[in-house]
Amino acid sequence: MNDMVRGLFITLEGGEGAGKSTNLAYLRQALESAGIPLRLTREPGGTPLGERIRELLLDPEFTGMDADAELLLMFAARAQHLQQVIRPALEEGVWVLCDRFTDATYAYQGGGRGIDSGRIEALEDWVQQGFQPDITILFDLSVETGLERAGKRGALDRFEREQKNFFEQVRAAYLARAAAAPQRFRIIDADRELGVVQQQLDTVIEELVSRYRPS
Repeated sequence: MNDMVRGLFITLEGGEGAGKSTNLAYLRQALESAGIPLRLTREPGGTPLGERIRELLLDPEFTGMDADAELLLMFAARAQHLQQVIRPALEEGVWVLCDRFTDATYAYQGGGRGIDSGRIEALEDWVQQGFQPDITILFDLSVETGLERAGKRGALDRFEREQKNFFEQVRAAYLARAAAAPQRFRIIDADRELGVVQQQLDTVIEELVSRYRPS
């Protein structure tokens, strides 16, 4: 298929309590209002197999899961997700809006768990074969604010129960990824109130819509 009609792959990233779910809905409404064909999905998950893997990864019963097992489960879900959902949608000209992707693996399993980035890169090369998001929107906020927000949502999942230092490392890894690929990342200050966050998003939305309807 001609590259001009391939869909855009847009990912949302950020630590706990960053407001991705709320702002995913905001982005969806804005892009669909512009007439853009859109598919929403998430990681880990996005397929029946991926959602089962997600249950295992988030279940507090498996606290103490080996870091390598966690990493491999993430990429197993991603392989199925790419094959079954993401690539077919993009090839049909549909835009894909995904809650987390491989940057989250570098942040959580790399930064948080301390897995060497070279090992993650090897799996990324194998599963993705060079495939990357077109745009990544990073919702950045202080760890304290994020954990406070996450704590108000109800029972904490396996990741949300980690210690503060884990999340500090996650945030640092995200910001390092953004600094290394500024052409792909758009950083949103998610410490601000929702209206201000969405004003920042409006700028990104304008950029995205201009790609769909170039002047």
